[in-house]
Amino acid sequence: MATAQDLAITSPPPDGISDLSFSSQADYLAASSWDNQVRIYEIQPSGQTIPKASYSHEAPALCVTWSKDGTKVVSGGADKTGRMYDVATGQSTQIAAHDEAIKGIKFLDQGQQILATGSWDKTVKYWDLRSPQPIGTVTLPERVYSMDTRQQLMVVGTADRHVLLFDLNNPTTIFKQTLSPLKWQTRTVSCFIDGSGYAIGSIEGRIGIQYIDEKDQARNFSFKCHRDEAGKSVYSVNDISFHPTYGTFSTCGSDGAIVFWDKDSKQRLKSFPTMNGTISATAFNRSGNIFAYAISYDWTKGYKFATPGNTNQIMLHSVLDADIRPKPNNKPRR
Repeated sequence: MATAQDLAITSPPPDGISDLSFSSQADYLAASSWDNQVRIYEIQPSGQTIPKASYSHEAPALCVTWSKDGTKVVSGGADKTGRMYDVATGQSTQIAAHDEAIKGIKFLDQGQQILATGSWDKTVKYWDLRSPQPIGTVTLPERVYSMDTRQQLMVVGTADRHVLLFDLNNPTTIFKQTLSPLKWQTRTVSCFIDGSGYAIGSIEGRIGIQYIDEKDQARNFSFKCHRDEAGKSVYSVNDISFHPTYGTFSTCGSDGAIVFWDKDSKQRLKSFPTMNGTISATAFNRSGNIFAYAISYDWTKGYKFATPGNTNQIMLHSVLDADIRPKPNNKPRR
């Protein structure tokens, strides 16, 4: 069950929800789904939602994000294409192509026109929206499972636990190639809001906090989460979302749990009641006072559990400042 105060979005996707993204300009939420659709919802001050638009891929839509100015939504799918929806015109066009499914898609902070896509074809491609051909291609050691960008940093997590770091001042060269600090398959990566590092989550219920600068390496750490009390059952960490103001973050998992954390004081800030279903994706809105989460099958148990009776809901949680604001670290220094 979702918490009693949380509101369900009107007309949610009828199939698995793969990704959520808020506009940085207004309270509009985009959701990509395994039913091939990307849907856009307007969230009113009352918390009520209005379905505003949708557009289609030819196979499951796997990732979605907004342009910085809030005028466009872009998405990648198992149809091997990236698509762009223009909010003003209502038109959807193909803007990227790969040899396999596109699992990550991000606008770069340098401008509205440049887009990065990451694919199961083991490449990242850069696209100028004014040109049909990629303006750069980087070959990776494995398939892209997750990617994120903030400031000048782009982080790509692939199969076999590879993590590729890019300095977007020189985006076609891998700045640093490393392995995940976690022992099992990478599920999600998310950049700190200041671009100084990233959080990484794996299928075995662990989070790694990693800084980029060599002088900050002593601050790296990993911790367990999304496990049962006895530690006998471990669950996939499906998404990590950073609060846009405070830099604290949420994790969600296939255990149906959501937790808010403070990486600097290494504290748990808030735990949600466990939901009746896996949590597949999360997102904060631009001001951080709305937290969206998808209760939806996450495929961690394979196709046999992808039954028509599975819940597919997008819930909106009103974020209390006290639940997400960093807490002082009162631990004594060694």
